[in-house]
Amino acid sequence: MFPEGFKFGFSEAGFQFEMGLSDIDSNSDWYIWSHDPRNIEKHYVSGDFPENGPAYWDMFRKDHDYAQFIGMNSARIGIEWSRIFPESTEDIQVEIVRDGDAITAITVPEAAMKKLEERSNRESIRHYMEIFSDLKKRGFYVVINLYHWTVPRWLNDPSGNSGKEKEWAIGGCFDDRITVEFAKYAAFIGNTFNSFADRWSTMNEPNMVFQGCSRDFSRGGFSRRKRNFAQAHARAYDALKQYSTKDVGIIYANGDFQPLDGTDVELKDMVEFQMRYSFFDAIVKGDLRWYNDDIKDDTRFSSNPETRNDMKGHLDWIGVNYYSRDVVERSSDPSGWRIVLGFGHATGEGVKSRDGRSTSDTGWEIYPEGIYNVLMSYHNRYHMPMMITENGMADAIDQYRPKYVVSHLYNVERAIADGANVQGYFHWALTDNYEWGNGFSKRFGLIGVDLKTKERELRPSSLVMKHIIENRGVPKDMMWITGLKI
Repeated sequence: MFPEGFKFGFSEAGFQFEMGLSDIDSNSDWYIWSHDPRNIEKHYVSGDFPENGPAYWDMFRKDHDYAQFIGMNSARIGIEWSRIFPESTEDIQVEIVRDGDAITAITVPEAAMKKLEERSNRESIRHYMEIFSDLKKRGFYVVINLYHWTVPRWLNDPSGNSGKEKEWAIGGCFDDRITVEFAKYAAFIGNTFNSFADRWSTMNEPNMVFQGCSRDFSRGGFSRRKRNFAQAHARAYDALKQYSTKDVGIIYANGDFQPLDGTDVELKDMVEFQMRYSFFDAIVKGDLRWYNDDIKDDTRFSSNPETRNDMKGHLDWIGVNYYSRDVVERSSDPSGWRIVLGFGHATGEGVKSRDGRSTSDTGWEIYPEGIYNVLMSYHNRYHMPMMITENGMADAIDQYRPKYVVSHLYNVERAIADGANVQGYFHWALTDNYEWGNGFSKRFGLIGVDLKTKERELRPSSLVMKHIIENRGVPKDMMWITGLKI
């Protein structure tokens, strides 16, 4: 059974869920990116537009009714930076401390906070307060996330790269300029919404962004972007703590890394460190030795101190997103390894994996054991509180999702029984959503959405979730599912 007080909830990101009826937010880089004719022509995006989405902005009470019906008691909600500050805040002065090319401190004084308040969109703030108030009235535990891939267009306008074959039209790689503005934004959110938040998250899946926001695939360039996001998290952590005493975490995308031959532990450890723990060691231990190693032959960047005390101890909890595994093998690539096709996230749509397992509509192998492995790996390294902040699958006809829910929650229970401090599970997603470049073709919701009428449609998997929550764990009459290779 899950422990007393365990949080069962849903996750949502503003850009992917809010739009659909009123108050269209056209001020983010992703809005511009999704409408770019070249991107549509080259199939970088689907041609679906976020303003035709599930309309959580208008229908949040209906969605909260469904969450309550399922038995949920928690929600992870994203705030859109572009809604709060549709106009630039760059002229508002804050105190910045630098050490070489590192930003070691940003303080947002009261005078700056007053100017930020004057610059902010009061109507958007009022509406977010309505959403949070509705959740709190229902007794929900609320995790507020600040950044989920989108930044205001005044910080990153991708239209300037339209038509340039060698340039991304999306990014926001968190250079110094964005980092400073992110700290201002974090301080403002911490001050404005503190009474609604039970816990903060600075970012969702920064690793997905720093892997893909630039065409510089060099070892030094990759590590520089990774360091920039870790540093930006640390500065946002400080900014939140200026105005709030609530715990601050970060949410990370995780595959369960496994060597193809099943025995190359050294390869597994190398990949895990490179893709996961180097980032966390920076914000937990202040350890930047990996960064200096990776840029030592790259004359564009200067080294950092091996230990950065300004980044050490800047994490109170870990948000774990998990969907599938990643099988790896050694290679001559600059990283020394590569992902093996036919497994995990690299299986492919409409086929079985090489292990005979089914896949989601995104082509991701259903591998429930991996969520246990990832949780135990984090636990053994850091011994910190964790929450599953995303877990789910795209499954338009709900063919596999009921079994997916049972098998993954069972493996979360296993991890807790083995000592992992897992405090909550937030399903992605409560309703269908705008799935970035895939548009509306991938349906992740426990609740389906007719995008023309905005009517909500109950899927069987929501009733499975309800049954598990009511029993505070996978009940005996569902345990047969946990032994299946789905």
